[in-house]
Amino acid sequence: MTLVGKKFPNIAVNAINNKGVSQNLNIFETAKKEGKKVILFWYPKDFTFVCPTELHAFQAALSEFEKRNTIVIGASCDSAEVHFAWLNTPKNNGGIEGVTYPLLADTNRNLSSQLGILDSTNERYDEETGMLMIDGDNVTYRATYLIDEEGTVFHESVNHMPLGRNVSEFLRLIDAYSHVQKNGEVCPANWQEGATAMNANREGVAEYLSQHLN
Repeated sequence: MTLVGKKFPNIAVNAINNKGVSQNLNIFETAKKEGKKVILFWYPKDFTFVCPTELHAFQAALSEFEKRNTIVIGASCDSAEVHFAWLNTPKNNGGIEGVTYPLLADTNRNLSSQLGILDSTNERYDEETGMLMIDGDNVTYRATYLIDEEGTVFHESVNHMPLGRNVSEFLRLIDAYSHVQKNGEVCPANWQEGATAMNANREGVAEYLSQHLN
């Protein structure tokens, strides 16, 4: 079930940054209290292979998100202690040293379970033990949520484990949503900041198509 157009779950999760500062972080309340957008991106595991490339890519674009009044938060089901160790591991050893935004440690999987992004499809009932068993690691897919200043989700996407994200696309989506918020216009296919948007009616569509798609 999609969360787009709905409030993000009001759940606090332990988070830690590269200074070792930990806090209970509630995405919904943070967006509303700070009056900022939030991008929350989930990745499967610390100390893996595609994951550090993504975390460094988000760090490289951190100033661009900040220009857009957007908070960047990473998340996985690893513990805060494992996050901190990874945050202090050099790049040339597969680490994410230099990453400064906080990382959620959803070890009890309360938030990721509610979001429905855990790779737990291989559940089976074990007749011998009478228990529900989960094959695999029960970690998250590469899910991404864009949340506005009222705590409402305006974008969500989920990639399979091997597929890294395009960070630039999230900046484009934030630009587009901010344009809608400010101007009340809608943003057509491949819209970029500074380009022409259109009115959400038949005349607006006709005008845009005649001007841009001939």
